[in-house]
Amino acid sequence: MWNVPVGELAVLALAIAGGGVVTGILAGAFGIGGGAVLVPVLFEIFRLIGVDDEVRMQLCIGTSLAIIVPTAFRSYKTHKSKGLALQDVVKLWTVPVVAGVVVGSALAVVAPGDLFKTVFAVIQTTIAIKMLFLGDRVFIADALPGPVTMRVYGAVIGLLSAMMGVGGGAMATMLLTLYKRPIHNAVATSAGLGVPIAVTGTIGYMLAGIPHMGDLPPLSVGFVSVIGFVLMAPISTYTAKFGALIAHRTSRRHLEVAFGVFLILTAARILYSAVT
Repeated sequence: MWNVPVGELAVLALAIAGGGVVTGILAGAFGIGGGAVLVPVLFEIFRLIGVDDEVRMQLCIGTSLAIIVPTAFRSYKTHKSKGLALQDVVKLWTVPVVAGVVVGSALAVVAPGDLFKTVFAVIQTTIAIKMLFLGDRVFIADALPGPVTMRVYGAVIGLLSAMMGVGGGAMATMLLTLYKRPIHNAVATSAGLGVPIAVTGTIGYMLAGIPHMGDLPPLSVGFVSVIGFVLMAPISTYTAKFGALIAHRTSRRHLEVAFGVFLILTAARILYSAVT
């Protein structure tokens, strides 16, 4: 089952390397952990080597979260050095985000794959519509809400991020801009969420996958592929700084348009995989 021809392995390695470059740049530019790119790429890779469909999506999500750990840290470090991250928001959201990730990790193990895809596509499309067509014309309020509401937001972001295998940047960025936080501050702050989301989610998926080790490929720790992590993480971590630099040199509107187009393409890809 796992005897993949050398030529096919080379193609897969190139695909993983290319995915790592794209993932890092997107993480730095948009404050996302790159899961929106990682999950579809990993899904195809694991399909080609014969991973059972019953555990494939969970393996994709767990591996994606593991790869996001160093990428998100590098991205946030670069943004923080520019002084744009809202540190009070990052601190307020950390605990509820972690709690949401714990719940989401458990739900993702038992929920059907089509649920992940539907939630993923709906959220991405909603964010894209806001970025592309509503812009600054729609807001919830001029200032961020109180601590209780903010913690609820954090828990929801953590929950959905764990179910989707993403770092939560897209959701957090949209939320902060709805409260009139500048896009650059929103992106920098969202990058900080990727770290607790990815670390907690990785541990959760490792533990959740232990009962299924017999169905997983070699060198897997629960629902985390060590091979995928080792090959893709260094590349995406290195290229994250270039994405962050691009973000700081790009106008607000251009950044919003690029972000919106990216989200629509991602949503379309996920919906396509759900109906084929």
